[in-house]
Amino acid sequence: MALPQLIPSHSSSSSLTHQPSISPNAVSPYLLNPNFKPFSNSSSLFQSRRFHRLSSLRCFASSFPEKRHPYPPQSDESVQLPLFPLPLVLFPGAVLPLQIFEFRYRIMMHTLPHTDLRFGVIYSDPVGGTSDVGCVGEIFKHERLVDDRFFLICKGQERFRVTNIVRKKPYLVAEVNWLEDRPSSDEDLEGIADEVESCMKDVIRLSNRLNGKPVKEAQDLRRNLFPTPFSFFVGSTFEGAPKEQQALLELEDTAARLRREKGTLRNTLNYLSAASAVKEVFPSS
Repeated sequence: MALPQLIPSHSSSSSLTHQPSISPNAVSPYLLNPNFKPFSNSSSLFQSRRFHRLSSLRCFASSFPEKRHPYPPQSDESVQLPLFPLPLVLFPGAVLPLQIFEFRYRIMMHTLPHTDLRFGVIYSDPVGGTSDVGCVGEIFKHERLVDDRFFLICKGQERFRVTNIVRKKPYLVAEVNWLEDRPSSDEDLEGIADEVESCMKDVIRLSNRLNGKPVKEAQDLRRNLFPTPFSFFVGSTFEGAPKEQQALLELEDTAARLRREKGTLRNTLNYLSAASAVKEVFPSS
């Protein structure tokens, strides 16, 4: 039995004002992998070294106020940032291992250790182009290999929007403005986050049952995260659907992000319930 299909609650409604950008296309059904992989094998820019299980990934609320860089993340401030286009979406708090071997990005890696160890990860695909909203990746471990490749581990920090391309060679550098979620109304964010966590547990439980794995009660997935970083964590687990992830990353409302994730998880739960019923009637299918 294949991994469960995550059925998005609606199509990606991303509306981008800067070029280049991704056209708003409908999102195809995709997979939720309980074994979280924050990278893709399809990229020609890097290779993965390890897989991260869903239960081992943590994004800490304390990571957001850290200011180890020379510019504070204020939404009305424009700064220059080197960009790393990838066929994936990095979320605040998520951990991303990369192996750099393309020449222009090796040049970038020779520069970053002497500055603030930060660059922008931005989603790009051959059909839709490059998005104008991304996430800062801060390097906290790096190793230069013997053939001048680089292995590094970075962690997602602030989100940003590209406002102007400063240069394209040897690698992209852009002016960006920081993005932050707008203050929510008096909605019960904690309640919505708890509902999303409950849906995630149900999806993992049914997925394990369909795949013949031991059915265990999922542990605490929130791990004391506040609703906003938890919403980013949930989005980071939607592996295999970068367009849907990009739409979640671009939302500037925590409640809207959580509601969208809850709708996707509930649709997936309905699919899994139907698949489970079919399997009981036709065990060999």
